[in-house]
Amino acid sequence: MNPMPASEAMVFSPAVPEIFLACAAMALLMIGVFRRSDESRTLSTLSVATLAIAFVLVVIFGREPARAFEGLFIVDQFAVFMKALVLIGSASAIVLAVRFNANEGLDRFEYPVIVVLATLGMMMMISANDFIALYLGLELQSLSLYVLAAFRRDSVRSTEAGLKYFVLGALSSGLLLYGASLIYGFAGSTGFDALARVLAAGAPESTWIGVVFGLVFVSAGLAFKVSAVPFHMWTPDVYEGAPTPVTAFFAVAPKVAAVALFLRVLTGPFGPLVADWQQVIVVISVGSMLIGAFAAIVQTNIKRLMAYSSIGHVGYAFVGLAAGTEAGVRGVLIYMAIYLFMNLGTFACILCMRQNGRMVEDIEDLAGLSKTHPMVAAAMGTFMFSMAGIPPLAGFFGKVYVFLPAIEAGLVTLAVIGVLTSVVSCFYYLRIVKIMYFDEVVEPFDRPIGREVGAILWATGLVILLFIVYPAPILAPATTAAASLFGG
Repeated sequence: MNPMPASEAMVFSPAVPEIFLACAAMALLMIGVFRRSDESRTLSTLSVATLAIAFVLVVIFGREPARAFEGLFIVDQFAVFMKALVLIGSASAIVLAVRFNANEGLDRFEYPVIVVLATLGMMMMISANDFIALYLGLELQSLSLYVLAAFRRDSVRSTEAGLKYFVLGALSSGLLLYGASLIYGFAGSTGFDALARVLAAGAPESTWIGVVFGLVFVSAGLAFKVSAVPFHMWTPDVYEGAPTPVTAFFAVAPKVAAVALFLRVLTGPFGPLVADWQQVIVVISVGSMLIGAFAAIVQTNIKRLMAYSSIGHVGYAFVGLAAGTEAGVRGVLIYMAIYLFMNLGTFACILCMRQNGRMVEDIEDLAGLSKTHPMVAAAMGTFMFSMAGIPPLAGFFGKVYVFLPAIEAGLVTLAVIGVLTSVVSCFYYLRIVKIMYFDEVVEPFDRPIGREVGAILWATGLVILLFIVYPAPILAPATTAAASLFGG
């Protein structure tokens, strides 16, 4: 028996960022327990610093491809890129929650600690190279998110959101596990590398069919995590019921991690089955784009509107995945990076919707915002135009990068549906702009908006506006990440 190469041996260096996060989360939990106060600002600051250090470690230890834990854990440029997005999203969610939690009586130290633990699960998901490792990371993330959804314990809506998310999440985990067990039974392995070898070598027809059936169940379980149609039913209720910073967190970091998992699973071990899973992804993409475009039109609550918007954006991202090519994956990575900044900025604006010390969520409450808070209105307008895909903002280029590979792969109809649903979605995005700039003020929002929210608004707004001028910080890493996923 040949000795295992050094890169495959059980070494811990590729997992240093995850090990650091796990230890830091335990330390933060102990600090919170032994402090005799529920004031969480210190814990929030330490948690953001922890995520910033993890970001640096991800970059340092991700320079060369490596494996750890007998090949269950993989680090490559794809993992580095997606982990960086997740860490940015998680840190921003903690920053956005500081003022909100203090005002709403949710100033408890557990919040930033749970976000750090959820982030640890997401990073494990992104680096998973085996179904067992995948499931461990997925459940660590999911259990943390269930708690966050019901974080406002005295609210019926928040408790209902957490319960719905938990029940449906357990169902999706069951589907994923059943699919993984089918794949193991027919292919004889749960490791992604071994599965790729079995399928590339030309497995018998019975094995091939069994693996396809298993892949359908795995895809269903993962589709729930990205709130893709037809597994989207939890999204509007959970987005509306959860505290607004938690909703902002749900909309960015977990979605990026789940999309990364989709990309690694489908293009890696199941790359030889592209003709089979491509049909499933096309159906999911079309359904998500249609539901996201048409169901959002009738929404009056801005958080529910953002829920349907996120469903639609997953559909657009899957247009690139359906292409099954390196260019398509590159487009998905660029799209998810831009999506992250658009959503963070939008939810920062939503957190400004406070009247007489209480949060309001109706779209009509934005009436006349340009007269009372011109900078917030300008930022919100920028994000709405970008989400609608109007040039020259970043959202337009995100859609271009996913539609073009689909056309090159012969999926012209899918790309056309994407363009048409983008046009439909313009209605509810531009309606918000119309309400802010042309309707009369009913009741102005409270001032000030807070330094934390203002910083997120400026940072995300500049990314969206300046992408056309200097896209390299997103394009170059995305290109490298896509190449590494395809063995480049």
